[in-house]
Amino acid sequence: MKKCLRCTKQATLHITELKKGKSLSLHLCENCAKEYLSTVEVGGVPDEFPASLPTNIGEEDDEKTDIHSTQVCPDCGITFKEFRSQGRLGCPRDYEVFRHELIPLLESIHGGETQHVGKIPPKVSETSRQQHELIRLRNELRAAIEEERYELAAELRDKIGQIESSQSPSK
Repeated sequence: MKKCLRCTKQATLHITELKKGKSLSLHLCENCAKEYLSTVEVGGVPDEFPASLPTNIGEEDDEKTDIHSTQVCPDCGITFKEFRSQGRLGCPRDYEVFRHELIPLLESIHGGETQHVGKIPPKVSETSRQQHELIRLRNELRAAIEEERYELAAELRDKIGQIESSQSPSK
């Protein structure tokens, strides 16, 4: 999600204005939006932004876009501008090449999350989470033993034991 330009809370109001031929985007939280909208006349936009808001809103975004739109992936030859128009990246390396442009885009799409954490739904029971954790730990244990990393294997074994003992009903 976008953050408020003024106070960095989660933005709930997104305004795009055309001023002097440039597109200016405002992302404001509820409180800052009330302050901003109190300066707006009916049917119009304020001539000046409130003093508490940056005066160069949108300008640096345009500059960044111009700089990065000329950046080209060395493997597939796609530019970020082409990605934006097509909606598809050309190859896996594009994620590295366009990282600075993709992170804000992914944050806005996925509610601030940019790292994949698996397919477990957020409302899964604690038992299911523990089972998933046990599977992960057992796989790590197997790999640690194969790599002869016995100290790590012992730590993993102990963690597995703790989880298993917390799952079994007390007698």
